Amino acid sequence: MTFRDEEGDMPKGPTSADVAREAGVSQSTVSYVMSGKRPISPETRRRVQEAIDRLTYEPHAGARALAGHRTSTIAVVVPMKPEAGAQRLMMFVEEIVLAARRRDHDVLLVTADEGPAGLRRVAGRSLCDAVVVMEVGTEDERVAVARSLPLPVVFIGIPGDSTGLDCLDFDFEGAGGLLVAELADLGHRTVDVLGWGPDAVAQGINYVPRFERGARATAAERGVELRWHRPAGEADVRGAVDRALDSGEVPGLVLVTAIPETLRALSDRGRRPGRDADVVGLATDSEAESYGLTAASTQPRDVSRRVMERVFALIDDDTVPGRGPELVPAVLARRGSTRAARPAG
Repeated sequence: MTFRDEEGDMPKGPTSADVAREAGVSQSTVSYVMSGKRPISPETRRRVQEAIDRLTYEPHAGARALAGHRTSTIAVVVPMKPEAGAQRLMMFVEEIVLAARRRDHDVLLVTADEGPAGLRRVAGRSLCDAVVVMEVGTEDERVAVARSLPLPVVFIGIPGDSTGLDCLDFDFEGAGGLLVAELADLGHRTVDVLGWGPDAVAQGINYVPRFERGARATAAERGVELRWHRPAGEADVRGAVDRALDSGEVPGLVLVTAIPETLRALSDRGRRPGRDADVVGLATDSEAESYGLTAASTQPRDVSRRVMERVFALIDDDTVPGRGPELVPAVLARRGSTRAARPAG
C-alpha cells in the first residue's frame, strides 16, 4: 500500500491515523495500544496490531511519548463574545471548571479565533488530556482536525456533519417548536420572531438554523404565520415591536435576542407583557426569572455537566466510541409575560 503527501507527489509512510482507519478504531486508541498506558480489550488490541503489521507502521518516538503523557488538564475553546454574551458564556465555563476540579483537573482556555491551529497546538504540545469546543459552526473547519487528534474532543454544538464525533447541546430545534406552539395555544395566528442578528447568521453558528427549523416546522403544522426579524440594533427592535403593535391584534412575540430592548420598547408604547402582549423567549433560567419571561431555558449548566461527564468517560476509557449528537431536551416554564391559555373553541 502506497501513501502520499497532501499534494499527492511524494510517497510517505503510514501514520497512526491510517492505522486507526484500517483497524476501525480512533487514533488515540492506536496510541494507547502502543503505549500500554491504558487498558484496551484484547480484541481491539489484536485489530490494531494486525493493522500495524499490514501497513508496516513505525511509530514516531515523539508520538509514543505523547500517547503515554497525562497532563490533568482540559482545554476549552471559548468564543470571543461581546459583552452581551459574557454572562451566558461564563455559566458554561464555570460549570466546566467545577467539574474539572472535582476530578483534580485544571482548565486551559483557548480562544476560538485560533481556529484549527489552536486544536493542533494544544494536542501537538501535549498541553491537555481532552478538548471541549464551544460555539460550533454548522460548517466548522475544526471538525476534520478533531477527528484526527490523538485525544478526546467534545463539541458543545452540533455541526452539519457530526459523524464519529462527540457533540452535545441544548435542543434548539425543540425549543423553537415549543415557543411557537405556546403562542398558537394562546390563539395567535401571526407571530413575530426577533431572531439572531445578521452577524450571528453570517457566522454560521449551528444553533441558529436549528432553532429556525423547529419554529418554522411547528408554525406550518399549527397554521401560524411567522414574521421573522433579524435586528442589528435597538432601532430594528423598535421597528419590529411597532409593526406587531400596529397590526391591531394582541401581538405574540418570540424573543431569542434583545430581550431587554424589546421589553423596553413595549413599555414605551404603554404595553405590558401578559396583559397587552404575549411574549415568550429563549433564555437562561436566571434571565427569564429576572424578566418574568415565559421561556425555554437553554440550560447551560446542565449542558456543561453532561459534556464533562462525557469528557471523563473518554479519558478513562478510550475504547468508548463516538456517539454523535446528544441533546438536552427543551422544557417550557410559564411566567407572567403570557396570558392564561384560552379555552378551546
